[in-house]
Amino acid sequence: MSMPSRRAIVGFLALAPAGLVLARPARAAEPRVFQPGGVAIHGMDPVAYFAEQGPVPGDPAITQDWDGAEWRFATEANRAAFVADPARYAPAFGGYCAFAASRGYLAPTIPEAWSIHEGRLFLNASLRARRLWEAELPGVIAAGEANWPAILG
Repeated sequence: MSMPSRRAIVGFLALAPAGLVLARPARAAEPRVFQPGGVAIHGMDPVAYFAEQGPVPGDPAITQDWDGAEWRFATEANRAAFVADPARYAPAFGGYCAFAASRGYLAPTIPEAWSIHEGRLFLNASLRARRLWEAELPGVIAAGEANWPAILG
């Protein structure tokens, strides 16, 4: 059995990184709405961010399926308001981190890191991310909206 030439080995090594890049498995698309356990906003009532000025836990008995996720509400009145105009109450960027979207990637969120800006609800991954996001308004919103179509994959 003959040994491969030095030239063949160098050629193989030069092509190996390109082959590894091309052979990467495809990444599964993320859901349009951030939904740990299938529940949007960690079970918080999206209408309450507007009506109560903050996160309020939704009742697991008062729900609405919308955009591939279960949404929970503290009251039937809040559920009715959401059903009448879900785009008004649902968080921007599918409830994923608004700061991360402005940078071109997805990140989970926590209910406490929220902001309402010009009538829209935005969530962030942490209170620090929210501060960074707020410091760059309104540019971060425009950047997130520009990035959003390609982010989910």
